[in-house]
Amino acid sequence: MKKRLLWIFGLISGTLGAITAILGYLFSSSIMYMKNKDAAFILQREKEAKRFDEVWFDHVNKEEMWVDSPNGYSIKAIHFQPLQTNNTIIICHGVTENKINSVKYARLFERLGFNSVVYDHRRHGDSGGKTTSYGHYEKYDLQAVMKTLKQKLGGEGIIGVQGESMGAATTLLYAGTLEDEADFYISDCAFSDFSEQLYYLMTKQTPLRNSIAIKLAGIFLRMRDGYSLKSISPKEAVTKIEKPVLFIHSLPDDFILPEMTIEMYSIKPGPKKLKLFDIGPHAQSFNMNPEAYELLVADFLKEFIFKDKDKKIALN
Repeated sequence: MKKRLLWIFGLISGTLGAITAILGYLFSSSIMYMKNKDAAFILQREKEAKRFDEVWFDHVNKEEMWVDSPNGYSIKAIHFQPLQTNNTIIICHGVTENKINSVKYARLFERLGFNSVVYDHRRHGDSGGKTTSYGHYEKYDLQAVMKTLKQKLGGEGIIGVQGESMGAATTLLYAGTLEDEADFYISDCAFSDFSEQLYYLMTKQTPLRNSIAIKLAGIFLRMRDGYSLKSISPKEAVTKIEKPVLFIHSLPDDFILPEMTIEMYSIKPGPKKLKLFDIGPHAQSFNMNPEAYELLVADFLKEFIFKDKDKKIALN
């Protein structure tokens, strides 16, 4: 009887262990390999919304670049140079998007006197990389893009970084954990902590209400992709950023809650600015408030970047 009970206990334990392993593997896979939007769909969407000017794109002075990532693959970037200036903004797109989604911001910053660099994150667009890591490995890629750009510019000009969603989280992680090398940063609808974001989405989209699933995913991500969920915490990073940060979010955003941006703004030391738009779902603040968004960025630059400089913003 005793042996039979031990056998049953072992069978149950083994079955539960196998189920746990399968769930951990599947959950971590859904994070690492989130399905990206089709490139043709993104281009068509941006054209139809009149955010992508094909004539401008075809004729603007630009240079395609391949940047070597320290993670062992190549990053595809485009350096737009419509203006005779070294002032440049690096633009980081969100998860499932690609560099074409960033062109609308390139046009905005052109009107404000900046050239721009748009690029594909790892495992997006034309860039290499096998997994998406929501800022962990992406921040090293941003560092490589920054290094390449600074070498091209010879240390001249004002450089900023603008990020949307995952791109915003990557921006803050880069500045707060690797190097605060840009002159300013714009964080548009970033999550403040990836574990908290996963838990929020899990409770919103599934009947699960226990953080054990998140911890399980974290274990598998560490084993399979080599990083900890704790390393993806922009709210920890912002406490170490000294340069000015413009925080943007839309109040109706129910994918990444605006409270996350409010929290990061409240704990970021030094120069900072916060804008919460009344209109727009996730990552739609610019799309639904284009004029107000541009004026916001212009005012931020005037207040924190050009205040004591002899350089001027070119406004149309």
